[in-house]
Amino acid sequence: LQEEKKRVVFNIADLTAQDPFSDTDRLSDNAAVDTEAKEEINHERYQAMLKELKMKLEAIDAALLRIAREVYGYCSSCKKMIDTDRLAAIPTATLCMNCESKRKP
Repeated sequence: LQEEKKRVVFNIADLTAQDPFSDTDRLSDNAAVDTEAKEEINHERYQAMLKELKMKLEAIDAALLRIAREVYGYCSSCKKMIDTDRLAAIPTATLCMNCESKRKP
């Protein structure tokens, strides 16, 4: 999880730097309307990707906190152990498969 956290933090910084709105020179740029529209679309796309990465980072931090509290690997609903195969696939899982399946319609 620590390595995944490093990767996510790096990706957040990278995306933030690539966002066209992070360039302060664009404020004084008299770009054409089509360029401005393209930058707006790219900005929205970057913001959506950043939102996903930040949610992932929150899940990783929550999992690391569960590890520190020695409750990692236990279902937050039924308190039974989460299958190790599930944790290997989704290290941030908080529910066992049984509770997860009950949650979804």
